[in-house]
Amino acid sequence: MSRGVQCFTSATFAYLDRARVLGETLRRFHPDWTLSLCLPDEEPPGFKFDIANEAFHRIVRLSELDIPDLTRWIFDHDIVELCTAVKGPMLCKLLDEGAEKVVYLDPDIALFDELTPVVSLLDHYNVVLTPHQIGPDQDLTAIMDNEIGSLKHGIYNLGFLAVAGTLEGRRFAGWWRDRLLRFCFDDIPNGLFTDQRWCDHAPVFFDGVHILRDPGYNVASWNLSRRPITIEEDGTIRAAGHVLRFFHFTKVTNVGEIMLERYAGGRIEVFELLKWYRRRLSVNAVPGLPGSWWAYDHFSNGTKIVREHRIAYRNSAALRGRYPDPFEAGPRIFGR
Repeated sequence: MSRGVQCFTSATFAYLDRARVLGETLRRFHPDWTLSLCLPDEEPPGFKFDIANEAFHRIVRLSELDIPDLTRWIFDHDIVELCTAVKGPMLCKLLDEGAEKVVYLDPDIALFDELTPVVSLLDHYNVVLTPHQIGPDQDLTAIMDNEIGSLKHGIYNLGFLAVAGTLEGRRFAGWWRDRLLRFCFDDIPNGLFTDQRWCDHAPVFFDGVHILRDPGYNVASWNLSRRPITIEEDGTIRAAGHVLRFFHFTKVTNVGEIMLERYAGGRIEVFELLKWYRRRLSVNAVPGLPGSWWAYDHFSNGTKIVREHRIAYRNSAALRGRYPDPFEAGPRIFGR
């Protein structure tokens, strides 16, 4: 494996169109980077997936991540929890294989300029994080949406993460992996929001953690109020006057679009980006994939698994001991 920059994302087949857009934009600006797709999913019957036709250099399956008690562990998580929980093991895998620098990007991100400054930062720092907000809002609604939102979901948006293959970078990766293996749940009342809340500790627990405050990185609905998008005559796209490096198109088909409209400030530029992104999603659509497919959302008999099943199973030593494969055991073990 190349010891240079390793980039990876985590996505199910339902998000493959988004991951493809990430891949094509990454290749445009960084054709020398290696891009891996961590795949917390399995193909539906009859579905053909050929990496030769993809922008990824490598596909990594859950079975390759050395996760203990894998079947139980998968069942413990819903789709968002699982897609984020694998990020720690995947990060450690790449570092263990000799990667000097690792960049994680969410599948619903698209690059609009190169990320060379991040690579340079990893010459001097062990970890690079981007905060959701880099300046306070003034409007009460924005404070409630954005600042209080960060208090619930975490100060840093883990749609982006960069880690150096230093001793301290590897120490961070091992700590984050261990926390995600045990505690990657959407449980805001108990202080957890998948992988993000853990990294609130990172600048205190580890040396050389750089907080990247450049407004051109990780622009999204939750910070658009402070990062207005402009497009110059030569086509350069800027956020708050800085070159737009990448935009995070989170949930653009529902609540994300509502938030973009709320904080666009009457400007149309962000909707030009959205229009472009939707065109790319259409081009990269996945034919033959059943709607909302995820291999782990149903028992072996076809019954859908609800969130209450997962919570009950992960909190019951008796159920875990009696039913090592809850997918095969079925909903009867929950009295339904």
